[in-house]
Amino acid sequence: MTDKNPTTKSMDDIMALCKRRGFVYQASEIYGGINGFWDYGPLGAQLKKNLRDAWWQDVVMNPCQGKPGPNGQPVRIVPVDTCIIQNPKVWEASGHVGGFNDPMVDCRETKNRYRADHLLCIGEKGDKAGRMYVYIEANEKSYEAARKKLDKYKKRTLNDDEIDICSLTDLSADGLAISVGPDATEAGTLTEPRAFNLMFPTVIGATGDLEDNKAYLRPETAQGIFINFKNVVDTTRVGVPFGIAQTGKAFRNEVTPRNFTFRSREFEQMEIEFFCHPDEAKDWYVFWRDWRMSWWQEIGLAGDNLILREHDRDELAHYAKEGAGTSDIEYRFPFTAPGYGELEGIADRTDFDLKQHAEHSGLGDKLKYFDPTRGELAKNGQPKGERYFPYVIEPSAGLDRGVLAILCEAYTPDPDRPSKVFMKFHPRVAPIKAAVFPLVNKDGMPEKAAELHRELVKRFGHLGMIETDAKQSIGKRYARMDEAGCPLCFTIDGQTMTDNTITVRDRDTAGQQRIAMTDAGDHLAAALGL
Repeated sequence: MTDKNPTTKSMDDIMALCKRRGFVYQASEIYGGINGFWDYGPLGAQLKKNLRDAWWQDVVMNPCQGKPGPNGQPVRIVPVDTCIIQNPKVWEASGHVGGFNDPMVDCRETKNRYRADHLLCIGEKGDKAGRMYVYIEANEKSYEAARKKLDKYKKRTLNDDEIDICSLTDLSADGLAISVGPDATEAGTLTEPRAFNLMFPTVIGATGDLEDNKAYLRPETAQGIFINFKNVVDTTRVGVPFGIAQTGKAFRNEVTPRNFTFRSREFEQMEIEFFCHPDEAKDWYVFWRDWRMSWWQEIGLAGDNLILREHDRDELAHYAKEGAGTSDIEYRFPFTAPGYGELEGIADRTDFDLKQHAEHSGLGDKLKYFDPTRGELAKNGQPKGERYFPYVIEPSAGLDRGVLAILCEAYTPDPDRPSKVFMKFHPRVAPIKAAVFPLVNKDGMPEKAAELHRELVKRFGHLGMIETDAKQSIGKRYARMDEAGCPLCFTIDGQTMTDNTITVRDRDTAGQQRIAMTDAGDHLAAALGL
């Protein structure tokens, strides 16, 4: 169900808070930055770690939070950590060297570069010789600018039914010649679309010879799992169905990195490759699709901004066969509203990857899995066994996109005080779990606060930060913790010095209650769901 009133949160305001409170910084900022790269500050690094740890706990350590698979048995997942740089033949087998290309166009006037399939053209219906104005898809400002240029050119305001919109990739050379690019003033400055490989090349060895020693930074973490499938089967006591999971950096030389950390050139993935018998692939696909959707809801994205969308036939990837399921978990970001942006993809990759590596590596049938529980029955009534390439169900999530979605969802302006904002993080991912404040920096209160702070750090420090601060007024300290998303603040005041009780303040309600100082740990544990 789609919300009829999509988010009105401002991405500019969210980005400003991220910089102000140390969630996200522009990479190399003191040198003017570098497009498509972002650094995480103290709060952002902890938020990202907490989300990664939650995924790791619920996928690897306690797979699917104990939920049995469609076969009624516990789900089995094992971890790996594979290299960013692999043998270049890996990427030839996977199809990335030959086919990992985006169509791009350059603007000769503005020197900007665009994804051709992200550009739309607007013009008057039936006007073959006039002007068309190009704008960036799902970018309201870009569309409005193109619409104003068209009206100015036609010297009147066109009605919606007089307007024709088409994709730039559908234009002929004559169409490009009358098209004005985004931010451009002259027609015909856009080049024809051409392929742009998204992989970052690098050189192995000291000679610096790119031709003889060329390698690539991995564009995805999945292939490191596929090429280690046989190693994992041979060295562990796992059997199909089972999964291999890993988190790690990937790199894509995006033509037009944009929308804050949503489309970056360096990013982190959280991926599962789940191997199963071909006959069971549909059941496992449905299982992973539904569980991954519920996981994101449980971690703090439970509103109408999160949807599950099944792919249309024309969207299927190169590895997908007819009937193989593919779906996306999508979040409505402020910059995509009223539309959505991909957060995680769940795909039935069939046996494409293992077969590709079997062929290109020369191992052939040696990469097949031998299942002693299947096959024709022998005379003794026992299965003879079956050798096959397993099908793979891949839930692949973007960690950076997950962090961004959580930041956008958590950003909550106070309806009574528009200038006041708090970050309504789910306690499990909140970077600061609690704060301990002395009301004033004297009269023994700082010492009492330090005592409680040490106790909470010892018990909860492995889950996140426990803050303490004695400077500024208590109101300003509360406001700072609200913007950092801290669920609870414990305050030491004059009454604490006489009866050993403290004030607990709730982030979401600003409500306060009095509890015994000795109960602070249990109170925090309850708030964190422990």
